[in-house]
Amino acid sequence: MVEVIRRGEIWTANLNPPRGQEIGKIRPVLVFQDNALTAIGTPMIIILPLTTQVYPAFKQWRITVTARHRLLKDCQIIVDQPRTLDRSRFGEGPLATLNDSEMEAVERAFLGVCGMLHYAIRPR
Repeated sequence: MVEVIRRGEIWTANLNPPRGQEIGKIRPVLVFQDNALTAIGTPMIIILPLTTQVYPAFKQWRITVTARHRLLKDCQIIVDQPRTLDRSRFGEGPLATLNDSEMEAVERAFLGVCGMLHYAIRPR
Protein backbone atom coordinates (compact mmCIF):
# COMPACT_ATOMS: atom_id res chain seq x y z
CA MET A 1 0.00 0.00 0.00
CA VAL A 2 1.24 3.47 -0.88
CA GLU A 3 1.88 5.61 2.19
CA VAL A 4 2.83 9.11 1.05
CA ILE A 5 1.29 10.63 -2.07
CA ARG A 6 1.49 14.39 -2.61
CA ARG A 7 -0.22 16.86 -4.91
CA GLY A 8 1.91 17.60 -7.96
CA GLU A 9 3.69 14.25 -7.96
CA ILE A 10 3.58 11.86 -10.91
CA TRP A 11 3.08 8.16 -10.03
CA THR A 12 2.24 5.06 -12.02
CA ALA A 13 -1.31 3.79 -11.60
CA ASN A 14 -3.46 1.01 -13.00
CA LEU A 15 -6.41 2.57 -14.86
CA ASN A 16 -7.76 -0.80 -16.05
CA PRO A 17 -10.40 -1.73 -16.90
CA PRO A 18 -11.52 1.28 -18.96
CA ARG A 19 -15.07 1.62 -20.23
CA GLY A 20 -16.02 3.16 -23.56
CA GLN A 21 -13.53 5.91 -24.39
CA GLU A 22 -12.02 6.14 -20.89
CA ILE A 23 -8.25 6.04 -20.76
CA GLY A 24 -6.80 2.77 -19.48
CA LYS A 25 -3.53 0.88 -19.04
CA ILE A 26 -0.89 1.20 -16.37
CA ARG A 27 0.41 4.71 -16.96
CA PRO A 28 1.77 7.80 -15.22
CA VAL A 29 -0.79 9.96 -13.44
CA LEU A 30 -0.59 13.37 -11.77
CA VAL A 31 -1.87 13.57 -8.20
CA PHE A 32 -4.29 16.49 -8.31
CA GLN A 33 -6.14 16.56 -5.00
CA ASP A 34 -5.17 18.73 -2.06
CA ASN A 35 -2.62 17.30 0.38
CA ALA A 36 -4.95 18.00 3.33
CA LEU A 37 -7.56 15.63 1.90
CA THR A 38 -4.93 12.95 1.32
CA ALA A 39 -3.50 13.44 4.83
CA ILE A 40 -6.79 12.65 6.57
CA GLY A 41 -6.65 9.19 5.03
CA THR A 42 -9.29 9.29 2.32
CA PRO A 43 -9.05 5.99 0.42
CA MET A 44 -9.55 7.75 -2.93
CA ILE A 45 -7.15 10.07 -4.76
CA ILE A 46 -8.07 12.49 -7.57
CA ILE A 47 -5.67 12.13 -10.51
CA LEU A 48 -5.12 13.35 -14.05
CA PRO A 49 -3.70 10.73 -16.44
CA LEU A 50 -0.69 11.33 -18.69
CA THR A 51 -0.09 10.26 -22.28
CA THR A 52 2.85 10.33 -24.67
CA GLN A 53 0.47 10.93 -27.60
CA VAL A 54 0.08 14.60 -28.43
CA TYR A 55 -3.20 15.82 -29.89
CA PRO A 56 -2.82 19.43 -31.12
CA ALA A 57 -6.61 19.99 -31.03
CA PHE A 58 -6.53 19.56 -27.24
CA LYS A 59 -3.54 21.90 -26.68
CA GLN A 60 -5.64 24.33 -24.62
CA TRP A 61 -6.56 21.60 -22.09
CA ARG A 62 -3.45 19.44 -22.03
CA ILE A 63 -0.20 20.47 -20.38
CA THR A 64 3.14 19.15 -21.64
CA VAL A 65 5.61 17.80 -19.09
CA THR A 66 9.18 17.17 -20.20
CA ALA A 67 10.98 13.96 -19.27
CA ARG A 68 12.87 14.24 -15.98
CA HIS A 69 13.96 12.11 -13.05
CA ARG A 70 12.14 8.78 -13.48
CA LEU A 71 9.59 10.10 -16.01
CA LEU A 72 11.35 8.77 -19.10
CA LYS A 73 9.37 10.43 -21.91
CA ASP A 74 7.77 13.80 -22.58
CA CYS A 75 4.06 13.53 -21.78
CA GLN A 76 0.87 15.53 -21.82
CA ILE A 77 -1.36 15.75 -18.78
CA ILE A 78 -4.88 14.83 -19.87
CA VAL A 79 -6.68 17.51 -17.87
CA ASP A 80 -9.98 16.76 -19.62
CA GLN A 81 -10.14 13.23 -18.12
CA PRO A 82 -9.91 13.58 -14.31
CA ARG A 83 -10.50 10.41 -12.34
CA THR A 84 -10.65 9.23 -8.74
CA LEU A 85 -8.60 6.13 -7.89
CA ASP A 86 -8.40 3.87 -4.88
CA ARG A 87 -4.94 3.99 -3.27
CA SER A 88 -4.45 0.31 -4.17
CA ARG A 89 -4.26 1.28 -7.88
CA PHE A 90 -1.00 3.22 -7.34
CA GLY A 91 2.35 1.67 -8.16
CA GLU A 92 5.78 3.27 -8.45
CA GLY A 93 6.36 6.83 -7.48
CA PRO A 94 6.97 9.54 -7.37
CA LEU A 95 8.44 9.47 -10.86
CA ALA A 96 8.68 13.27 -10.98
CA THR A 97 7.16 16.36 -9.40
CA LEU A 98 5.70 19.35 -11.22
CA ASN A 99 7.03 22.80 -10.38
CA ASP A 100 4.75 25.69 -9.31
CA SER A 101 4.33 27.16 -12.80
CA GLU A 102 3.44 23.75 -14.25
CA MET A 103 0.85 23.17 -11.52
CA GLU A 104 -0.62 26.62 -12.15
CA ALA A 105 -0.94 25.75 -15.86
CA VAL A 106 -2.71 22.49 -14.93
CA GLU A 107 -5.07 24.35 -12.59
CA ARG A 108 -5.93 26.92 -15.27
CA ALA A 109 -6.54 24.19 -17.84
CA PHE A 110 -8.75 22.32 -15.35
CA LEU A 111 -10.82 25.45 -14.74
CA GLY A 112 -11.14 25.80 -18.52
CA VAL A 113 -12.32 22.20 -18.89
CA CYS A 114 -14.94 22.87 -16.20
CA GLY A 115 -16.08 26.12 -17.84
CA MET A 116 -14.77 28.13 -14.87
CA LEU A 117 -11.76 29.88 -16.40
CA HIS A 118 -13.14 33.24 -15.29
CA TYR A 119 -12.20 32.23 -11.71
CA ALA A 120 -8.54 32.08 -12.74
CA ILE A 121 -8.41 35.68 -13.94
CA ARG A 122 -6.73 37.75 -11.27
CA PRO A 123 -7.18 41.53 -11.09
CA ARG A 124 -3.98 43.46 -11.71
